Amino acid sequence: MKPFILIVAVFVTTVLVGCASNLSPKTYSVGSVGQVNRTISATIISVREVDVAGTTGLGTGVGAAAGGVAGSSLGSGGRENLIGAIAGAVVGGIAGAAIEGGATQQKGMEYVVETENGNLMTIVQGITTIFSEGQKVLVLYGSPSRIIADPRAKH
Repeated sequence: MKPFILIVAVFVTTVLVGCASNLSPKTYSVGSVGQVNRTISATIISVREVDVAGTTGLGTGVGAAAGGVAGSSLGSGGRENLIGAIAGAVVGGIAGAAIEGGATQQKGMEYVVETENGNLMTIVQGITTIFSEGQKVLVLYGSPSRIIADPRAKH
């Protein structure tokens, strides 16, 4: 039974790492190509590193299913198998959620920007490009919204 649980844990981790969201401002989804988005000028006023939790519930579901199957093999009769399945599903769900949380957690950067008209916005994106306080940027509205360096800014 322990090899089965190990195989399930490796499978869940592999699936979830593949499902981790790409937080890079350089990555666009296929559906974003050709879309017109509003862009405004802004200045970075605050920067801090944050943790981005990418839980989807997939780990809980897969863990519960695997735990239920593994637990149902315990015991020698119908009622014992049912109790084993329920207990296995609970334990598997908890373990799957923990695996998912660890496998999908990422670092991100939280930027507070002030637009030219004085409005404040907060945007979280990946750590592939890090901006600094006082830097001129462009805020690209969309799904997701993103910040890029303003190429018009004097260096």
